[in-house]
Amino acid sequence: MAAAGAESTVRMPGIVLSSLMFQHLNSDSDVEGLILGENLFDEQVTINDSQPDQIQIEEIYNVQKHIPCKRLHSFYNNTGDVDLDALKGLLGDCKPESVIGWYKQRRNTDQQMTLREKSIHKNLKNTLSNPHMIFLLLTPSYLTPSGSTHKTEYAAYILRCRQVIHVPVLVNNLGLLEPVSYCKAPALCSAVGYNQTMKKHRSKFFSSSGLLNEVEEMNSMNDSLQSELYNMSQKVESTEKQLEELQAEVSALRRKVMEGKENRLQNDPPLEPKRNMLLHKAQINQTDHQKKIQS
Repeated sequence: MAAAGAESTVRMPGIVLSSLMFQHLNSDSDVEGLILGENLFDEQVTINDSQPDQIQIEEIYNVQKHIPCKRLHSFYNNTGDVDLDALKGLLGDCKPESVIGWYKQRRNTDQQMTLREKSIHKNLKNTLSNPHMIFLLLTPSYLTPSGSTHKTEYAAYILRCRQVIHVPVLVNNLGLLEPVSYCKAPALCSAVGYNQTMKKHRSKFFSSSGLLNEVEEMNSMNDSLQSELYNMSQKVESTEKQLEELQAEVSALRRKVMEGKENRLQNDPPLEPKRNMLLHKAQINQTDHQKKIQS
């Protein structure tokens, strides 16, 4: 079994990306902040008869929200060292474990990490003890002098062995999203009002097991169908066995009939060929007639 190299992908909801762009366009300077979400590993095994099984490991960064900084250098100093206390102050009620990276928005620049950003990224990973961190870079620029038209390019990067690796960013647009692209584990909301509302109306939609009432009904119907299919399969299997037994009996009877015929043919004497009396009498009359003509 062979294992293929791990591939990294950043998945971001369209509303988060729109919020980042809106925030930057409404500020007079560059903006930076923290990215919150979760980091998952998805393992896919491809089975092939002619080749060893291939294991494909995909590292997925699910971006759920972002926390902007009020000013630059909010959680690090001039040398790029990260201040953990300042970082916790920015997070507020959010846990440091939910930080999966940071972002920066700078105008009219190239799409590449600077040496300073690499140093900050490395120190952020060491401070949070999380080797899986992403850096999201947004670089807007104006296409017209009046500023009526502009564009924003974005890209994600990770650092592995001091090497900058570009990571593709997939924006989850609800209209174009495939079922497999949805997050397998939904993000939990920690708002107090949300929890109170869910507790108040939960019994109307959810069962005691935590599933939707419609899901419980569908599961019950599915169990009933599975039971009926099992009973029908048992009947079909029993009928097939009876049919095989009958076919075996018919074959045995046919062999007995053939053996009986062969035995009678071997025991009975061969029959003498019977003469055709009419043909014999006609031959005699023809002979007598010929004799009369000759005399």
